[in-house]
Amino acid sequence: MRALSIAATGMEAQQLNVEVISNNISNSSTTGFKASRVEFQDLLYQNMRTVGSQSSDSGSILPSGLQVGLGVMPAATYRVNTQGNISVTNNVLDLAINGRGYFQVQMPDGTTSYTRSGALQMNSSGQIVTADGYQILPSITIPSTATSITVNSSGQVTATIAGQTSQQTLGQLQLATFVNPVGLEAIGNNLLIQTDASGSPTTANPGTSGVGTLVQGSLETSNVDIVTEITNLITAQRAYEMNSKVINTADQMLTTASQMKT
Repeated sequence: MRALSIAATGMEAQQLNVEVISNNISNSSTTGFKASRVEFQDLLYQNMRTVGSQSSDSGSILPSGLQVGLGVMPAATYRVNTQGNISVTNNVLDLAINGRGYFQVQMPDGTTSYTRSGALQMNSSGQIVTADGYQILPSITIPSTATSITVNSSGQVTATIAGQTSQQTLGQLQLATFVNPVGLEAIGNNLLIQTDASGSPTTANPGTSGVGTLVQGSLETSNVDIVTEITNLITAQRAYEMNSKVINTADQMLTTASQMKT
């Protein structure tokens, strides 16, 4: 009975749906996190009568066919790249991106990854790094004699040096944008990497060429909407239950058929 296998694909699909929703909820407090959604597709169809085929030797055309679908399958998970809220922290090196763009992060193997998390720090050399110690590109070093640090909305980093009256320019932060940011691959630790689907990055100063601006002393929160996620969770749970009931019904029908006597 096809209903057994069809309903099984529905249960597997909703199980994956719940797993994605649970990941969203667990990252509701993760800086710069973007929620994911599952996209489903129907499986192949079994044609018992093909629509448009001839029904007789006289050439009559069937106006409709007879098809039975074979279930559902998950096709993709995609990130919802809406802007998260800007939360004020008053930490000097907390930088929120308001708009498009990603910070560029130099990995230990020399490759570049990308992140929306602006919870930045300084290492022992005064370089601006992520929480894992990975250097932000372009590299900017803050002197140990700096008494205050300013990052304006355009990404220019300046500092007040002890014994000097004027501020010293330390460098310029740049953001990377992609034609298809959904095509970036998440590798954990709030990091994304370039793929063929995302295209090559284009770098620019914040506030130019459609790139977002920076907000010092703030962080972008996760864009996860808990109410939406709980609603989606309930919907997925009900869909899972209904598919399980289909399996129970199909099992009862098979039991009835096997008990028939000639």
